[in-house]
Amino acid sequence: MTRRVEVLVVGAGPAGIAAATAAARHGRDTIVIDDNAAAGGQIWRDGVRRDHGNYDAVKLKVLAALQSSGARILSNRRVVDAPAQGVLQAVVESPEGIKAESFAWDRLILATGARERFLPFPGWTLPGVFGAGGLQALVKGGYDVAGKRVVVAGTGPLLLAAAAHLREYGAKIVTIAEQAPLRKLLPFAASLWSSPAKMLQGARYRASLGSASYRTGCWPLAADGEAWVRAVRLTDGRRTWSEPCDLLACGFHLVPNTELAALLGCSFRDDFIVVDSEQKTTVANVFCVGEPTGIAGLDAALVQGKIAGLIAAGESHKASELYKRRDKELAFAHRLESAFRLREELRSLAAPDTIVCRCEDVRLSQLQGRASWTEAKLATRCGMGPCQGRICGPAVQTLFNWRPTSVRPPIFPIPIGVFSNEDSSNSYESEIHQEIS
Repeated sequence: MTRRVEVLVVGAGPAGIAAATAAARHGRDTIVIDDNAAAGGQIWRDGVRRDHGNYDAVKLKVLAALQSSGARILSNRRVVDAPAQGVLQAVVESPEGIKAESFAWDRLILATGARERFLPFPGWTLPGVFGAGGLQALVKGGYDVAGKRVVVAGTGPLLLAAAAHLREYGAKIVTIAEQAPLRKLLPFAASLWSSPAKMLQGARYRASLGSASYRTGCWPLAADGEAWVRAVRLTDGRRTWSEPCDLLACGFHLVPNTELAALLGCSFRDDFIVVDSEQKTTVANVFCVGEPTGIAGLDAALVQGKIAGLIAAGESHKASELYKRRDKELAFAHRLESAFRLREELRSLAAPDTIVCRCEDVRLSQLQGRASWTEAKLATRCGMGPCQGRICGPAVQTLFNWRPTSVRPPIFPIPIGVFSNEDSSNSYESEIHQEIS
């Protein structure tokens, strides 16, 4: 059995929520698929503790609009294949096990978000070394950082936000090491005068960190420790020093989740999906919104999502009224990319024995001298583990300028038994309708 739907949205982050709300409010039968237990994506992930006050007014408003729109949210579902034109196949996790479902759509909106970029350096696989956003998510899920010394390092606005949230949960932020130089950050900061809300948010994050140092033009060289990270060696290009810590939160900005778009045949420009003024991709009836079209933040995701939802519902005139606002956010994205562009020194952090592919335990020395990622895969299995290149892929692109040559289904690992059960595709009677609170 296959469920038919007019508008199918993949991803329930801000962009997907905005798209689904707009489409459903204008009379379209709309379903949102998401692999998390609740709508909101990474940016609006709820924590197990809610005693930290200050509820996000934008989040509450957007989630309330989604709930009242009539769009249906199907949680704990992960899209793994596009077996036919106009059809997606997903797997759903339930107490009864993992089952397969199929969705036939008239309009498809991809809102698959982004993930952190990790770059290998000596010690980056030590216990206690986390992604900046990853540690933030773990803390919201109950991981205790109270009283622990944390160094936050890498690049991008996420560092400041992650540090502020970690301190909110009791962490002692030792320092924030931003690899971008001050000469690039100052023009970016000055440009925020045209976006008062963003400027105010950044100022609040910085103020909440108290005396914690924020070092620009500074990056990690190595994480030191044996059974657990004990210190991180930092450099500003002139001197090197060691910062004792209990945890290292490290991430080098974001990379888009574009595997599903690639599987569908959408065109790319560099690492991002090509879309037109209506958020349409080069594949008929497929839209893309949010970070897969360019790393631009929350406001861009919301306006792009609304445009796509309106166009999918046949409301092109209403969508056109949002173009100017969308273009302003795209200009912000270009400034963001310029300010936080990775410096050349980061390409040479890894030593020959540094692990690059964590899934398959592949070290830098095993990759050096290879002509392409395809050759590296054949010789070392780099990128062929459970993450399917999502971690090491951006790393080898930074190190060697290798890019993936193909995406094959399933785009996430799944048990083979999922497709051996004749009844596995008919799990709709037990579907979970997410209650948004």
